[in-house]
Amino acid sequence: MESIVVKGGRKLSGEVTVGGAKNSALPLIAATLLAESGVSRLENIPDLRDINTIIRLLAGMGAAITRAPGRLEISSAEVTDCQAPYELVKTMRASILVLGPLLARFGKARVSLPGGCAIGARPINLHIKGLEQMGAKIEVEHGYIIGRAGRLKGADISFDLTTVTGTENLMMAAVLAEGTTHLRNAAREPEIIDLAVFLRKMGAQIEGEGSHTIIITGVDKLNGCDYQVMPDRIEAGTFMVAAGISDGDIVIKNAPLAALGGVVSKLQDIGLEIEPLAEFSEDKPLNGIPVRIRRQTSDLQALDVKTMPYPGFPTDMQAQIMTLLTLIKGTSVISETIFENRFMHVFELQRMGADIEVDGRTAIVRGVEKLSGAPVMASDLRASAGLILAGLAAEGETVMSRVYHLDRGYSGFENKLKKLGADIKRITE
Repeated sequence: MESIVVKGGRKLSGEVTVGGAKNSALPLIAATLLAESGVSRLENIPDLRDINTIIRLLAGMGAAITRAPGRLEISSAEVTDCQAPYELVKTMRASILVLGPLLARFGKARVSLPGGCAIGARPINLHIKGLEQMGAKIEVEHGYIIGRAGRLKGADISFDLTTVTGTENLMMAAVLAEGTTHLRNAAREPEIIDLAVFLRKMGAQIEGEGSHTIIITGVDKLNGCDYQVMPDRIEAGTFMVAAGISDGDIVIKNAPLAALGGVVSKLQDIGLEIEPLAEFSEDKPLNGIPVRIRRQTSDLQALDVKTMPYPGFPTDMQAQIMTLLTLIKGTSVISETIFENRFMHVFELQRMGADIEVDGRTAIVRGVEKLSGAPVMASDLRASAGLILAGLAAEGETVMSRVYHLDRGYSGFENKLKKLGADIKRITE
């Protein structure tokens, strides 16, 4: 059993480099299943548990995969097994992303219902409904989604709710469909844009990514290509909070600043100075630049936060900003609109002395003078990062268990913090 031990009270300083985005790399890897020929060479691949899982998933289907640090080479020409077994899918919701590519290229798929973080219901009915509109026959039996189709047909699909993985799955299904598909009320996240750019390099015809309507005209065949995954905006945002909570001065290299609008504006309102050290364009959310983060004032400001689909404040940054707000004088209100069960980290922060009251999907945070180190337990990926941030600022020692949650989405997180001056280590008991 591994734990992470943090001794608080150190100001962080120095440089840290953001890795490739997990939430972009996973759909890109799934999309390589669409390539009938050629090799897809993906750069800036993070070393994460979820990446390991999807690599094992594709390898089990017959894909030839070569791996080096930060790099993958994938050939899907010999894929024959269109199954995604429970043993792999149960640990990672993103495994559902193979459903669209398998149906599009092979006309069949057998994919286990997905697992992942226990942060609330994330129904896949929108994926299934869209694929059925494209002509697929879908059944759910014994915990598996079983899909069959001839060549999928283009369709006009309107999502009842904005869904990132649903948008990605149907984009991948539509690129080989006959005719044109319109995806309306589509997700606008930068990771959607990254996937669209990658698919175009493979030979797909896509336009409108980054807007609420994406138009895909099906082609007969896609080929492998070379591509670099965008930087991880959530990792960048987490290090921004680390600078604020430790009263530090950090330069984050390769930060996708244009993809962090909702996070940057809230942190600036709190009182952090976020200074781009190179020119950037708001129209290029996939690009990374160096950014300096430090406190603008000693008296940080309480504020209200509401999680929203992009370009609003991301739910994946909610635990981190809550941790910062626990130490800011005044009352802050956090409204979680995306997932109904994403306040499980509150109980652990309370163990450290935080004053937080939860009412349904709303958390009222009253700032305290200090947090105290304590044994805590990670409940999900982003909660694990929030608890480590709390440990950076707390008096004494914080020991966080269930480190496997952290390893699903942050590569070498404790080592990067250590290089910035944190007193942090991983131990095995």
